[in-house]
Parts: sequence; C-alpha cells; structure tokens
Amino acid sequence: MDELSEDLELLPSTRRALRHRIAVAQSEGRAPSVVAAVARGGQVVWEGSRTSVEGHGPDGNVQYRIGSITKTFTAVLVMRLRDEGLLALADPLEKHLPGAGAGEVTIAQLLSHTGGLAAETPGPWWERTPGELRPELADVLGEEPFKHTPGTRHHYSNPGYTLLGSLVEALRGKPWEEVLRAEVLEPLGLDRTSVLPQAPNAGGWAVHPWADVMMPEPLEDLGLMAPAGQLWSTTRDLARFADFLLRGDERVLNVESVREMRTPAAPPEPGSADLGYGLGMQLVAHGAYRLAGHSGSLPGFVAGLWLSEADDVAAVALANCTSGLAAAALAADLVGIVAEAEPRIPKPWRPFAESDQVPLELCGPWYWGTSAQVVRLKADGSLELGPVGAMGRSARFRAEPDGSWTGLNGYYAGETLRAVRREDGSVSHLDLASFVFTREPYEAGAPVPGGVDPQGWRGIG
Repeated sequence: MDELSEDLELLPSTRRALRHRIAVAQSEGRAPSVVAAVARGGQVVWEGSRTSVEGHGPDGNVQYRIGSITKTFTAVLVMRLRDEGLLALADPLEKHLPGAGAGEVTIAQLLSHTGGLAAETPGPWWERTPGELRPELADVLGEEPFKHTPGTRHHYSNPGYTLLGSLVEALRGKPWEEVLRAEVLEPLGLDRTSVLPQAPNAGGWAVHPWADVMMPEPLEDLGLMAPAGQLWSTTRDLARFADFLLRGDERVLNVESVREMRTPAAPPEPGSADLGYGLGMQLVAHGAYRLAGHSGSLPGFVAGLWLSEADDVAAVALANCTSGLAAAALAADLVGIVAEAEPRIPKPWRPFAESDQVPLELCGPWYWGTSAQVVRLKADGSLELGPVGAMGRSARFRAEPDGSWTGLNGYYAGETLRAVRREDGSVSHLDLASFVFTREPYEAGAPVPGGVDPQGWRGIG
C-alpha cells in the first residue's frame, strides 16, 4: 500500500464512529432506511447504511430522491453557459428568456436566491402534485411572483430555479434533462443519477409523527419544476459530484468556476447559523468546520451533501422519509467525525521548480503606510500577501503574462498588483488598487500618496 492509500484509509475507530452516527440517526429519526458515504482525497473511503428491513440494507448503488441538491446541478449548467460566453451573470433574465415574467431580475440573483421571488408556486403543493398542473412559467410564478425587491435580501425560491432551467433550455435548444445528461452526468460518470427512478431505488415513505406506522408518499414528475428538485441519485454518484464541486473538471467546469459557486453571493439571514449562499450552493458553519453543499427534501425523501475544502472531506446522507431524520445535519456530522478524528495530512513541502523565474525581488516585507505586510512566493507560482503577526487583508495572486498579478480571493480579488520599477530596473514599490507598498514605512522618496514629512521620523521633545 502506498503512502497516499494509507492516508486515505480510515482508522477502525473512525469507521465505528461513522457507523454509530448513522445508526443513531436512523433509530431516533425513525427512518425506513438511511445510506451514507464519506469521500476523502477524491475517493469514497466509507459507506454505511441502516434499515428497518431485517437482513437487508441499501448500498451506494441504490437511488433515492435528492430534492434541492438538484439545484446545484442546474447551477452548474448555468455556469457552463457563462463560461462559454453565452450569458453574463449580471444579465437580466429577460435578455435571454423574454416574456418570462420576472422583470429585471438577474441570473446571478436567481442563482443566489436574491431575486425576491416567492419561495413556492401558487396553487396546490407542487411537490405532491403532477407537473401538468403548471404547464407554463406563468403557472409557476403566479400573478404576484415577487415578495421582495430584487437584490435586497436572500429569500429562497424554488420557482427561481424553474426559470434557470427554462433559461438552459432556451439557450441550448434542448430539454433541461437532456442537457444535464450530456453536459454533466455523462462526463462525470454519474450513470446512477436520473430524472426518473431507475432500479434499484428506494420507495418514499411518510412516518407518522406520534406512532410507529407509515404510508407511501406519491412520486410525482415535477414538470417545469424539475430543475428545482426532480433528480434521483446514489451516495456513490453524489460523492463523485462532491469531488467535482471541490476540484472541478475541465470537461464540465474548471476549478475557478466551482470555487466561484462556493463563494458567498448572498448574506445569511439574520439569526441564521448559515454563512450565506453561493451560486447554487449553501454555505454553513458546522462546529469548527465551514461546509459547502446543499440539503434536499421531497415528500418521502431527505438528503444532504457537504464538503469541507480545508479538510478535503465530503459526505452524503440519504433517507426515505418525509421528516424526522435530518439528513443534512447527519452528512455534516459525518464530515466533522472524519475531519476531527483524522486531520488532513498536508502534502510534503517542495521548492519552486523553475528557479530561473523566481521573482525574489517581490518577496519579503513591505509596508502599507505603517502596516507591516509580507509577500511570499508559493511553489505553485502564486504570490501571497498578508499582514505580519496581526489580522488584516490577505490574498493570493496569479501571475499574468504582462508581469502583473491578479488577486484571487479576499479583499483584493480581481484587483491588479504591479511592481513599479526605477530607471535601473530595480523595484521601487508595489501598486495595488491605489495602495502603495514600500520597503520602509513611509519611505522617503517613494510616491506615497499625500507625501512624506521631510523631517522624517522623530520622538517627542
């Protein structure tokens, strides 16, 4: 067994803790069945299940309905359209889907649930009624589609993702499910994820809240609402999907685009423990861990998918009950169990490979006014800028062909860092978003905005 395999394999104590957690969840949540999986380093490292059927348990190949995790798949399709230049996230939906009835709401607002649209459709409960009851977008939105002014607050909207599904169909000229199959499911090898159930699949059940009895839930085709919650999947497929959401895949979306999906685009609701909402992804704090992913539910099913980028751990939990078992919380707990019991082992430090291109003249201490900063060159060729020994603005920068650097995260994301040189070619100072960084605090002779007192530094007296 190589070193990588040894790092990925879970300890027996960790495996038992995972098994115990899903057993408690199934028992206390009174779920007919629950199936779960944990992935680390891009591989499924644990699978488990519990069931009320004697001598039988589902495995990672059994389909369950995943509800609103479907939204993340729809968001991936929209991001592909953006990356191909067919739309901009700031575009009004009407530009590409005229007559949709959503006014000037933007694509980004729909992705992040900040478009102000209603949470649900008018009419009967859409999750338990056939899609034929809502044949047109007007039936999904109703006469008063807005509950808030677009862009003013986060308000979760299922109809908003119907609009995004219709946007995909309009720009691709094909049904949403066909585009999803060709552009996401097939390239990622998710052959057990589908719009309609494919055996082996679990049946959905409602468990009585005050008695240990249950009845089957109806399984409806959601029609136009499918992009908001139609999909069926398995823990193995969803573990693979979680890995894609962490690392990207050039056949579908690159790593920068999936990172953008995991970046907060909407603030959390007041009093919420959530960290906000990205572009088709929920962001939550679970104990010491910051997770990205999505929860899901439809009558008869609950689901949760979470990943921790810092720990390189993802977990999926699926159950076939309408309520009782909190699958999202269960999946988050599974991430925490592995991350706490077996902290991520960092990769070995390796020196920069191209020594003749190392910009050492940019490295080391710099000063923004009197604030001490340091620039470090990483082995991947990026720069890190951050404060010395104190909290402050930190960012990574990517090298550009013209010798400048582009901010990748934090306050300086998208901003340009330039090394300004003297006539002899040496670096005079760094210019970043109008800020001047010098080698000495308020260095004499440097182009410090506002100038430097000619008498220099002095004491009191």
